[in-house]
Amino acid sequence: MLRQAKRAGSLLSRSYRSCIIAPITLPNPRRMATATQPNPDALASEIAAQSTLLNDLRKQQADPALVEEAKKKLGDLKRSLALLQNANASASGAKEGKKKERILLKTPKGTRDYGPGEMFCREHIERIVKECFTTYGGSQLDTPVFERKEILAGKYGEDAKLIFDLMDQGGEQLALRYDHTVPLARYLAMSGAITTQNKLWQVGKVYRRDNPVMSKGRMREFSQADFDIAGVWDTMIPDAEIVSLVCTILSRLDVGEFIIKINHRKILDGIFEVCGVPAEKIRPISSAVDKLDKMAWADVKKEMTEEKGLDPAAADKIGEYVKHKGGPELLDLLRADEALMANANAKTGVEEMGLLFTYLNAYRVTDKLSFDLSLARGLDYYTGIIYEAIVEASAPPGFKSANAFASSSTTPSVSNATPPEPQQPKKKPAKKAAAGADEEEEIDESQVGVGSIAAGGRYDNLVGMFTAAAAGEGKKAPGLPCVGVSIGLDRIFALVWPKWVERGMRSKETMAYVMAAGDGLLAERVELVRELREAGIKTDFLFKAKPKLPAQFAAGEKDEVPFAIILGGDELKQGLVTVKEQKWEFVDGKKVKVESTDKGTKVQRSELIQWIKNTPTFKDWSSGKLIA
Repeated sequence: MLRQAKRAGSLLSRSYRSCIIAPITLPNPRRMATATQPNPDALASEIAAQSTLLNDLRKQQADPALVEEAKKKLGDLKRSLALLQNANASASGAKEGKKKERILLKTPKGTRDYGPGEMFCREHIERIVKECFTTYGGSQLDTPVFERKEILAGKYGEDAKLIFDLMDQGGEQLALRYDHTVPLARYLAMSGAITTQNKLWQVGKVYRRDNPVMSKGRMREFSQADFDIAGVWDTMIPDAEIVSLVCTILSRLDVGEFIIKINHRKILDGIFEVCGVPAEKIRPISSAVDKLDKMAWADVKKEMTEEKGLDPAAADKIGEYVKHKGGPELLDLLRADEALMANANAKTGVEEMGLLFTYLNAYRVTDKLSFDLSLARGLDYYTGIIYEAIVEASAPPGFKSANAFASSSTTPSVSNATPPEPQQPKKKPAKKAAAGADEEEEIDESQVGVGSIAAGGRYDNLVGMFTAAAAGEGKKAPGLPCVGVSIGLDRIFALVWPKWVERGMRSKETMAYVMAAGDGLLAERVELVRELREAGIKTDFLFKAKPKLPAQFAAGEKDEVPFAIILGGDELKQGLVTVKEQKWEFVDGKKVKVESTDKGTKVQRSELIQWIKNTPTFKDWSSGKLIA
């Protein structure tokens, strides 16, 4: 076996090296007139080929040295292309009248377009979320997509580096919003923090300069839906309301089985204090613990001790606590810990969690919860309960032990005791060789999970931070406790869309297509289209004065319209129209129209609207189903 493995590795190595692309010799911009210039298109093709080769090596679990060599070669090619493009741009600008360079038609890194079919699915998701928000008594809010830089600064801990800064805009230092929570807090502070006992929701795009994983819905521009409850209420009642809301939304969306991991920042802070973590290291250590859903304990401990300077003995003590997960029974284990209960933070957190479980039991959602002491949430502004919703696809492939779907228990067992392989430390991106060169680390998307699809918690001090900063030193400023959740619409779409396609769901809202047989009957078609639209039936027709019937059917079938309404001169005189119901089915995995010899049903024109509304198709229309 060993000899065969060596031989296979040797063959793979020779195969790989035969595919390595030779180094590119770049032209000197000063000798552009005499040098032979490489073709940017050819270089782009080489980059694509090298990317494919790199992915193949990863999938085949090739020698790490070969993978690193392929990654380095890919980086060299990208730098070469950037330098060449810059040189071309300089030469183009130096010569008057020279033909303008072709532009690169692509979206910026971490962004994408959504076609009509995808947008129909996304609107379906968003519509359900908004319906749940209003069902729970929320009022809509909208804030600017960019904020003053000072508003966002100091709110996100280690993730502050992911904020998109904007260039100076007329004397204002601005940045794209990172989330909806901080803009909401700024809005409440501007209102004097007197908007008590309010439920507010907002849906919109946010921006983070992270390494994107497009296929998993992890992007630089993405949509979030937030629901927040502001004001002074009785302890844990609004917190339970938010958890119930998340369960309601995810149950209505087709995301599959989900779990909501919950914890309390005061319990976590109490654990850190009892374990001997210095006050100034509590937030950085909390950020490290938050990575236990995707990293082995050994790697998290290494980060805490080697990178953040924590005593290894303190790290080991933390490990004994954060390995626990379960349900309300975990509270009994914590109450029995005398050292922990002597800590004021931990004691308060345990008492509040007990109340929370009581209320959630009334909501009948406790079967969806996992009390997980490793949940930390990296953002600095959380002060109380924290939670995040996950699905089976949340954890990286092969790392199911990091997932709450693994056995939950209050018995001592480290969550990530046997990861499949030790985590390799990420390399920091090299400095860019030239403007426009993209040197960020390449990510193997097959080894990345979707992550949490909803998350949030209590943040009692964030509004007060803004009012205090605005009031000035020494002046009393009001605060406003808040609790909320952010739902990742793009991550949910990444889960729902494949199922949407597999089930043959609709891609458009159009329900009826009005056609004419024989003479064009344009005026008659337009009149009927108007009547149907006014009755709430989404209707279309072909913009031709005298269209042929096959062309009209083809247009209706393209939009997957279930009702073809055919007008004929003689029938109209009798007050009739013909309605042909069209259906689709799967054949060899493809969605095709069911061929039928049915000539349609004669319906009184005056009764057409009610006839359509009485059909099962109309009644099930909001489900998005096309194939029964």
